[in-house]
Amino acid sequence: MTNTIETRIQDDLYQAVNGEWLKTAVIPDDRPTAGGFAELDQDVEKLMMADFKALAAGEKTTDIPEMKYAVGLYRKFLDTARRNREGIAPALAKLEALRAIHTVDELNQAAPELLLKGVELPVQMFVRPDMQDATKNAFIVMGPDTILPDTTYYGENPAGQQLLAVYSGMAAQVLAHTPLSAQEQKQYLADTLAFDALVAQKVKSQLEWAEYFNNHNPMKADEVAACVAPFDIKGILTALYGDRAPDTLIAYDPKAIREMKSYFSAENLSLYLHWAYVTTLLSCTPYLSEELAALGRTYQRALMGVASDPALEKQAYQMASQMYSEPVGVYYGRTYFGEEAKKDVVSIVKKVIATYELRMRKNTFLQEATKQEAIKKLSAIKIKMGYPDEIKPIWSQLVFDEDDSLFEAAQKILAVRRKDRFDRALEPVDRTEWHMPGHMVNASYNPSSNDITFPAAILQKPFYALSQSVSENLGGIGAVIGHEISHAFDNNGAHFDEKGNLTNWWTEEDFEAFKALTKDMVEQFDGIEFHGGKVSGELVVSENIADNGGMGVTLEIMHTLDNPDYPAYFKNWARVWCMKAKEEYIQYLLANDVHSPNVLRANMPPRNFSEWYEAFGVTEKDKMYLPPEKRISIW
Repeated sequence: MTNTIETRIQDDLYQAVNGEWLKTAVIPDDRPTAGGFAELDQDVEKLMMADFKALAAGEKTTDIPEMKYAVGLYRKFLDTARRNREGIAPALAKLEALRAIHTVDELNQAAPELLLKGVELPVQMFVRPDMQDATKNAFIVMGPDTILPDTTYYGENPAGQQLLAVYSGMAAQVLAHTPLSAQEQKQYLADTLAFDALVAQKVKSQLEWAEYFNNHNPMKADEVAACVAPFDIKGILTALYGDRAPDTLIAYDPKAIREMKSYFSAENLSLYLHWAYVTTLLSCTPYLSEELAALGRTYQRALMGVASDPALEKQAYQMASQMYSEPVGVYYGRTYFGEEAKKDVVSIVKKVIATYELRMRKNTFLQEATKQEAIKKLSAIKIKMGYPDEIKPIWSQLVFDEDDSLFEAAQKILAVRRKDRFDRALEPVDRTEWHMPGHMVNASYNPSSNDITFPAAILQKPFYALSQSVSENLGGIGAVIGHEISHAFDNNGAHFDEKGNLTNWWTEEDFEAFKALTKDMVEQFDGIEFHGGKVSGELVVSENIADNGGMGVTLEIMHTLDNPDYPAYFKNWARVWCMKAKEEYIQYLLANDVHSPNVLRANMPPRNFSEWYEAFGVTEKDKMYLPPEKRISIW
């Protein structure tokens, strides 16, 4: 007979609430995680897969016209006989366009077309809202992406070396399907790794990217052109915009732009061309034969610790729902999201914002002038709940011909989307646009539009249910709502005003006080040992500030209830963060994710609030006790 010792909630909230589930839970072979967010996502996926199957068979109909093409793409993915028969052939024209380039002049002539076809160029280019004037769009430039997840993986890092070996093996197998000779295949791969290693010395690390307000680095187009020469970026701007080409660009990664000559020049053009060939080839694999598609996912599977690919029908749904994300999200919302739930959650959001304002007024480290600016920002937050009321016109333009191959259809869709994105540089920002579709299990705050988005798919148990108690819903979706609102005032959001502009609305004294509290939050998490590594307090600080704020504001609401159930609140908070993950994925998140490990998200925030100690009689003898002088409550 085996004796089991039950975890005391005062010692480990996460384990006490989720321990029994964690013992028996099985992570699906095609996923890196199970539990919490992943379980909801699986449920949504099963539901929508059944609908796509029925729509494809004509057993179900929808009045959303764009869904016709989503279902059409789904069918093309399932036509494996054609995909396997054609093999790599559909992608060869795109690859041969790169093979035809031998000089920088030829590259510059081809560059505008290559950009719209999705070929990686020496400079990444895209369009986003201008941080200093969020009503306008800006043309963004930055260095290329690296093969490995972060610059810290390069050099003597064993994990990086292992992943590069996996990448090399994958690329070699895919290259074997091309018309390249064996010697050319070997050279292309060697040059790809060499070019990537040069890029990795210049681009930002994940820690640097985590402070996204530092991405705003305006540079005159002439200055950028001089830095990236002999690559002709002004030629691309003229091709895209004619005489309306922007004369100021925003360098998200100015070092990579200013020092581009260290990884791209006329002398090492072949390194770039071979890297572009290999990266383009791998980006084509999802739309080719089953064998090539499976090979192309090898590296990602290794990175996430995933044993196998999803079943074919699941892959077909995933591709279609990504390509047509907004129409699919609206379909999900209209079909499965109730108006009663929407009204209820909106009322929770309004209650959280009102309570946040009360807490802001009582804030002890801000002067009155800064408080008023913070309240102005809080009052201006827009709520996007469930799914959009209308589908944007661009989604009806994503069309293809019935006799197109999967590859041809996908390229047409992606080309229209890319052109639409670049065309926006000449248009005002559309603040009604949703950046998360209705069928996504997630939530977000957008600093450039000062809005919060809650897709319909997240508004389910354990986050939210009409059948759950108010206390449970506050510990779930309420705290998540508070979390997203708190991002407006974290170490990044604090740099943006109520209109989404990068503006200093703080007094110098108040901002120094806020920075001191931010430093305390860094130190509360920094260096915690986790799965053989250590948490970087700097990397995860913005999300920890948001968790802290989300808990603080919802606990304040709890005090206004007739019968608050604090144990139920904290238990549901822990339930939300329940996750079982593959070890490889845990290591990946620890090094790259701006969120703390889920067990810490469950266990650390409660320690900062007196309600935790009262709910379970936590004392200094318990592991989840934190001395009062070390407790932090920023917002």
